[in-house]
Amino acid sequence: MARVRYLGHEQVTVPELGRTVEPDEIVDVPDERYWGYACQTTNWEEIEPPVDFVPPGSEPEREPEDQAEEPPAPKPAAKKTTVKTAKEG
Repeated sequence: MARVRYLGHEQVTVPELGRTVEPDEIVDVPDERYWGYACQTTNWEEIEPPVDFVPPGSEPEREPEDQAEEPPAPKPAAKKTTVKTAKEG
């Protein structure tokens, strides 16, 4: 579990945690909800992020899956020529 510190000046009830949190108290929060607390920098301080946590918006750019590699352009049709022969007379 990840950990955050409550920065408020009064105790607060946190329904998601099912308890009251005191000022300056460090609490465990579910890894999948960590950013929901940590992004509220006036209320919570990051203490221990989940393993391999990457803040949203800082992920490396990647190509969207629906716009993956374009198929190669079709090859133009081969030109056909006919050879005319002269008639012997």
